[in-house]
Amino acid sequence: MSTPKEPLPAKLLVGLFMQSKEILHETLPMLEEKLGSIDIISNWFNFDYTDYYKKEMGTQLFRRIIVFKELIEQKSLAKIKNTTNSIEKMYEHDGKRKVNIDPGYMLPSRFILATGKDYSHRIYIGDNIYADLTLIFKNGDFHTLEWTYPDYAAKDMRAFLLKVRGKYLLDLVE
Repeated sequence: MSTPKEPLPAKLLVGLFMQSKEILHETLPMLEEKLGSIDIISNWFNFDYTDYYKKEMGTQLFRRIIVFKELIEQKSLAKIKNTTNSIEKMYEHDGKRKVNIDPGYMLPSRFILATGKDYSHRIYIGDNIYADLTLIFKNGDFHTLEWTYPDYAAKDMRAFLLKVRGKYLLDLVE
């Protein structure tokens, strides 16, 4: 018989991609107010891996990852995703978003993203939200899965996430 135990607290990350870099300056205070103090902000990442958002958001998109200081309970991810969805809606114009905000969390063994879209590898976590196992950590590195989004599979993104993981492991022992 397995013995249930409390899950580890997780490191909250929020990925944003947007039409204009200026939107970041508008959304950061809202994210901080709703989700807590910011720990790390990534450099700008390349976001030309897909045309999926072209019709809604245009062709030249900018991506950044925001990492928060306070560790979260894993079960709070659905609520956080609904919070970020409400911020996205503030930046809609004619039904088209100007910013996409995707929260997720890191654990020592994996990186999870929240989504409102069901699919075979996604697990329902409540409030109409699913958890997407995006990357797994083994043998000292993050590894992709067949469904990992191309931007999260990119070498520079995985290198950044490795640094965040190192900080997260330090946070766990504090």
